[in-house]
This record gives sequence, structure tokens and C-alpha cells, in this order.
Amino acid sequence: MSDTSISEMSFEDAMKELETVVSRLESGDVPLEDSIKLYERGAALKAHCQKKLAEAEEKVAQIALDGDGKPKGTTPVDVT
Repeated sequence: MSDTSISEMSFEDAMKELETVVSRLESGDVPLEDSIKLYERGAALKAHCQKKLAEAEEKVAQIALDGDGKPKGTTPVDVT
């Protein structure tokens, strides 16, 4: 398990660590106290990954197309 702050992780790094957490929990060889900590870290990693995916989807949704259907840039996101 990494000591890296989840908020600083890339999507790929968070997914990799989440897979490790799930694997360790599924093994059943982790003491209860450690399992609880792993579960909490896993839940935070999952939330981080979901947030990163939502941000990426929003960016893709904001790509503006020209008359020929080619990307011409992005439109500002209304975050209000």
C-alpha cells in the first residue's frame, strides 16, 4: 500500500493501487484491523477514480466541432 496522497495520484496509479487493495482483501490473509484500513483506502481510491473519470467525460463533452465535424477546440465548462 502506497503512502502517496490519493489526491495527488493519477487515474492509472490509483487504479493500480485499488487493484492491489482488492487482491489483498480477497486473499483473506489480512488481519481484521488491516482489512479495515485497506477497505477505507480502497473506498477513497475508488472515489478518486470516479472523480477523475467524471472530469475526463466532462472535458470530452465540451469538445466543440466545426461544420465538418472536426474538433475546433473546447467550450468553457459551466461549473455553477
